[in-house]
Amino acid sequence: MMSIESLTHPVISQLGSRAMLFEAPGALGLANQQRIWALSAQVVNWPLVAEAVPGMNNLMLTFHQPPQELEALYEALHREWQRGEAQTLQGRVIELPVYYGGEYGPHMTDVADHTGLSVAEIVRRHAEPLYPIYALGSHPGYCYLGGMDPSIATPRRQTPVMSIPGGAVSIGGVQTGVSASAGPSGWNTIGHTEYVFFDAKASPPVMLRPGDSLQFRVEKVLS
Repeated sequence: MMSIESLTHPVISQLGSRAMLFEAPGALGLANQQRIWALSAQVVNWPLVAEAVPGMNNLMLTFHQPPQELEALYEALHREWQRGEAQTLQGRVIELPVYYGGEYGPHMTDVADHTGLSVAEIVRRHAEPLYPIYALGSHPGYCYLGGMDPSIATPRRQTPVMSIPGGAVSIGGVQTGVSASAGPSGWNTIGHTEYVFFDAKASPPVMLRPGDSLQFRVEKVLS
């Protein structure tokens, strides 16, 4: 199957009768994500659209009622994307202290074996970038991040872990992320942070938003 990164045109799929997924062509990156943000800001004002939810290189639309003129809607989305407008979101920089390795990073050795790098070098390369938050999803408060050093990219695990704790810092493919709550994961956990990403009693309950950035700070490297 051809990956979305190799396509030259968007792919639009229906999600039942009242939802639609717009997948942008091209590789994951901030420039493409800024176009997704701009597309979201534009189409959410269309009368038929109830909600526009940006994802990683995609946009999900829900509708007040099932669209009757699907072809016209597809064409309108294509035209809006081809305009090439981008939106820059000026957010906050959030620093996260991280304990790397040891009991907090049970898969650090797997990342080292795959990359051929030492634990110290993996930690340095992981903590160095400023990671923009592209989108929220997967579970409440979870942030999809861009900007990881490709030299520490590690494939997702063949057998998922049934439960990792909230605050687990992990690598999955070319991305890194932090679990906002306990749950299953197929990513490689290399560390832990105590930062709270979601609090149902807070207003708003989600602490971060697209346009914010995360900076990992090395609190300690455990053996």
